[in-house]
Order: sequence, then C-alpha cells, then structure tokens
Amino acid sequence: MGIGDDRNSLPKGGAAARHRNGQGGRVTIRRSLVLHSPLHRAPHRMLRRLLERLPEDTQPGGEDGPVAVLERRIAALLGTEAALFFPSGTMAQQVALRVHAERSGRHAFAAHPQTHLDVWEQRGYAVVHGLRFHPVGGRYELMSTAALATVGEPLAAVVWELPQRDIGGQLPGWEQLREQVDLARGRGAAAHLDGARLWEAQTFYERPFDEIAALFDTVYVSLYKSLGGVRGAVLASDLPTVTEAAGWRQRLGGGISDAWPLAAAALIGLDDVLPRMSAYRDHAVAVAAAINHGTAARTLPDPPQTPLFHVHLPAPAAAVERAGAELLAEHGVQLFGRLWPAAVPDTCRFEITIGEHAMDFAPTEVATLIDDLLRRARD
Repeated sequence: MGIGDDRNSLPKGGAAARHRNGQGGRVTIRRSLVLHSPLHRAPHRMLRRLLERLPEDTQPGGEDGPVAVLERRIAALLGTEAALFFPSGTMAQQVALRVHAERSGRHAFAAHPQTHLDVWEQRGYAVVHGLRFHPVGGRYELMSTAALATVGEPLAAVVWELPQRDIGGQLPGWEQLREQVDLARGRGAAAHLDGARLWEAQTFYERPFDEIAALFDTVYVSLYKSLGGVRGAVLASDLPTVTEAAGWRQRLGGGISDAWPLAAAALIGLDDVLPRMSAYRDHAVAVAAAINHGTAARTLPDPPQTPLFHVHLPAPAAAVERAGAELLAEHGVQLFGRLWPAAVPDTCRFEITIGEHAMDFAPTEVATLIDDLLRRARD
C-alpha cells in the first residue's frame, strides 16, 4: 500500500487523530496538551496551512525562495551577519562545535550533564567528529559559574541550553549567564547557544532576541519545537563562521535542495506563533499554579520561567502510563506524550509546553485531569 491507502485509519477534518496505545491498539485523540501531538501535526492539517499561506508564485529556491527568506529573517532577528538552514538541529549543533574545534585546535566542549548533544543524539559529537564532552555541575541543577571555573581542560566551546529542557526548562539569571560566557571566553573557548527553545527563553529574559544572541559566537534555533513547523533548524553567526558551517553541512549530507516546505512552515510560525509566546508563558504560570494548589503533583520550576515546565507525580511511571491510557480511551484527552522516572523512587514526571492548543485547557481543568490521573494510578 502507498501513503494514505489505509484510509480508514486516518483522521478526517482535522478534529481527531489516531494514536497507538501500548497494547498495539488504536485510540482517538480529540484534545491534547502535548505540543507535538499527532492531533496537531496531521499532514493534511499542515499542508492546508501551507496552501492557505503560500503565494501561488512562490519559487522553490533562489534568493526569493522560502529558505533564503528564512535565513535572512533569522539573521535579522538575531542580529547576526548570516544564518544557514539545516535539516536538523542535531546536525547544526555538531557542525557549530566542529567549526570551533577546527579553529582552536581543541577537541573538548563543556555543557550541562543533561545537554541534548549527549543525552539525545547518541554522542554524535564523538562518533562523527572526534570531540570530547566535559559535563559541568550536577545533573539536577543549572550549570553554575563556580562549577564551570573548575574545568581545567582547554575547551573549544561551552554550550548553554536555554532553557535547560531536561530539568524543567530552567534558566540562569541574565547576569549569571553573562558571567559564565565571560569566563569561557577568557579561557579561549567559544560560546555556543543551544537555542532550540530560544523563542520561549526570551519570555523570561524579556530582552530583544539580538541582545540575547549577541552573548554567543554561534546560535542554533529550532524551526519546529515551539514554532510549530515541520522540521529543520538554523545556525546563525558571523559570515566566515556560516561559510565554514556550509562546507560541513554539505559533507554531512545536509545541503538538501527543495527544503522549501520546512522553511515555509517555519516562516508561518514566526508570523503566527512567535508573537504569542508571552501569552503562552502566562498561561503556563496559571496552569502550574492550579496544579500545585489543587493536586498532589508539583511543577518544576514553580512558577515556570517559560511556556515549558515539568509535572512531577507521586506515582510510579507504569501506573501513570496505565491511567493516562484510560483517560485517553474514555475521554479522548491526551495529557502527556512521554513519561520519565524521577529521581525519587515510585515517582515520575512529564513535560508540558504550552502552545496554541494547550490554551484551550483552562488551568482548573488541567488540575482536575491530573487529579483524576493520580486517582486512577493509585487504584
């Protein structure tokens, strides 16, 4: 069968989405708190949005094509000389570190122990590029200036993930961040920003994007995580760095033609989603307050610093997984996409990132749903 041949399994009208449960069956998602739920990312829904917004005379490439327009727009937004499209953030970040390593003759970089580069990318920095990772500080706390100062190995770069997703989307204060960047630069290391969620981090710092980006030598931003695009990333920096990065992109197979659908979706996100980030953050604060005051669960941080935060549940992951499946089967409501075991035994956590669809959930409703989830997990 070709794509779409199994027509009975596909959602119609964009009002619901099919989801495989842990037993291999299918349930219908009608509402979801999950930012990247299949309910929100159904191909027909996303294609309709592109067709509605793209002018008929849009060219697939060239200076007026979506990729070039996106690169210029990101560079202007971040205040950099140039920007370069990548098909994935994994490739963009590894290329940035490779460029810094080649220039400095150093082959180590430092970052938080939970850096995306190490936890989620199968250590591609080592396998592909021969780089070494130096974790800084404790796994469950932000990277501190004092911990960074203890690194004795000469570093090619230091990486800051803003916000630090795996510890609830926490962020260092502005002065602390500047102090750490100055320390790294004083020791000859470049400063790289893992800004996959920079769009959300800006709501905490309340400074222009170009002022935040100016702290760093290279800046990576995601085009799909909080912007709601399809996939893709952009690496922004000065022109010589971007030129070097383009060479590595080609070597790694990332210089793809016809990337216009990814860029076009990102441009829509910049227009429609980015201006809403502050409203998402305010709603996240309200949702977290309702959870903390109305349930046995707790959020980290409290209050959230961005539209992203974690919900810690006093129940084992297996029991919560079962309870979540019950809620989805009975009511069509998806509360979480993935559960992680927490540091304390018989507890677990999940992530909430407030986006447009989560705005449809009143804070008290989220608290009621989580209370029901915990009741079911204890039964």
